[in-house]
Amino acid sequence: MKYRIAVLAAILITTESARAQNLTVPQSNAVRSAKQYLSFSGFSRIGLIRQLSSDAGDGYDLADATVAVDTLNVDWNMEAARSAKQYLNFSGFSCKGLINQLSSRAGDSYTIEQATYGAKQTGICK
Repeated sequence: MKYRIAVLAAILITTESARAQNLTVPQSNAVRSAKQYLSFSGFSRIGLIRQLSSDAGDGYDLADATVAVDTLNVDWNMEAARSAKQYLNFSGFSCKGLINQLSSRAGDSYTIEQATYGAKQTGICK
């Protein structure tokens, strides 16, 4: 019950914040979706925009997804570290391999700098 109240409060705050930022309804909804994704998994900026705008994802307009993600205050380095730890929870990687996975377009699409930071946070890089 406490969790549900916290989620409802976060939605209200998000809605008020979106109004204050003059977001459209689709952009405001995309912000809510983005926050939900970030609550359970690490995402790069590009990866989150792709998830929100993909037909296999949420199907938001690319422009709305981009505006939504760019209104968030996200530490992309910390997201890269989170993603790196998630990868290592189910598979082994070398430092270089993990950086490649995190920065690859076919992977998570973090910048090289973010991917390097994330991999180093796991302790696998010297």
